[in-house]
Amino acid sequence: MALHYYCRHCGVKVGMIDRVPLYSEQLGFHHLTEKERLAMISYLPNGEIHVKTICEDCHEALERNPELYQYEKFIQ
Repeated sequence: MALHYYCRHCGVKVGMIDRVPLYSEQLGFHHLTEKERLAMISYLPNGEIHVKTICEDCHEALERNPELYQYEKFIQ
């Protein structure tokens, strides 16, 4: 099982964890609400997990332009 982290705004792959076993407490998932988990974490049939996060570039853009938070995708 591998975790793949992707930016929720631009889609770039941020990183990957390929370590077994992984526990939600180690990853911080237990701090998320059920709604946040459903929005951020996808479980693929092959056992991989995709997690939506924010890359450094998009984070910097959001800090400079907070109005961009209203858009799901703001980098084309």
